[in-house]
Amino acid sequence: TKCAAQEAIRQLGTAFKNFFAKRTGYPTFHRKGVNDRFTLSNDQIEVQDKHIRIAKLGWVRMRECLRHQGRVVSACICRIADHWYASITVDTLEERLLPPSENQGAVGVDLGVSNLATLSTGEVFTGSKALRCAQKQLRRLAKAVSRKEKGSHNRHKAKRKLARQHARVRNIRSNDLHQASTSITRRFHTIGIEDLNVKGMLGNHCLSRAIADMGFGEFRRQLEYKAERRGGQVVVVDRWYPSSKTCSCCGVKIETLTLAQRHWTCDACGAAHDRDVNAAINLRNMAVSSTVSACGGEGAGPVRERRVKPAPVKQEFNSKASFK
Repeated sequence: TKCAAQEAIRQLGTAFKNFFAKRTGYPTFHRKGVNDRFTLSNDQIEVQDKHIRIAKLGWVRMRECLRHQGRVVSACICRIADHWYASITVDTLEERLLPPSENQGAVGVDLGVSNLATLSTGEVFTGSKALRCAQKQLRRLAKAVSRKEKGSHNRHKAKRKLARQHARVRNIRSNDLHQASTSITRRFHTIGIEDLNVKGMLGNHCLSRAIADMGFGEFRRQLEYKAERRGGQVVVVDRWYPSSKTCSCCGVKIETLTLAQRHWTCDACGAAHDRDVNAAINLRNMAVSSTVSACGGEGAGPVRERRVKPAPVKQEFNSKASFK
């Protein structure tokens, strides 16, 4: 329908606004056949039980019913591999909040390549490493695509098999991230995490594939919105804070600590540390200090929660100011 083209133009305008605001890069066209999607307004769709009516197509059966009750605003129909999905936006009457966290206090989360996340309590989330496990199958399917004649029916079948394998890797990684983030936000109220420069880390050709396989950015995004729904908070520590090189017992910083050293002993107090657990404990301490300290004001120190640093003193209302 005409709504699909209108929504595409509107989304292009939003992309250019983000580009001129220096939030994203220059908008680029998506190639046809890769992540095909279109958006429809509420007058072009209708949802009843496990069926959705799409303009020009009619009624289509869905795998599940609509989870939320309210006014349907729009729907985005997209294709991933050989499956079609409908992402329906619903304006609910009231905000549905999840049960509050079990309030086990604060926890520090240290992200890594060998293990997805290491908590300050010593708990370790290993991660599925979906791309690494499926690398052999992906290489075989990619070779099968390259050997087929372009435009042939066999090449299209081989491309569908390769797309299904990539979708499987994506689903395994997403499921693992959701389980880990839900477990952390359900138990802890305050979560300390480090602000990693993932784009810069991907420049390391030796670890780029392993870093991309973990999904650090998606894991942080899930922690933030899930903690907000449960009434918790995620404290982001500055990326230049030496969490791994600082002793969590005495606070002494060592200058030489290679990436290969997973265990080290503090020369000042003699405490033996695991590299990941020690970093997680330091992140937890920074998260606790940022929430209970009021003398320095919010945003002071190596902890950054907002882009603008607020004043540490209370701002009084100026009665002389005029508002129009």
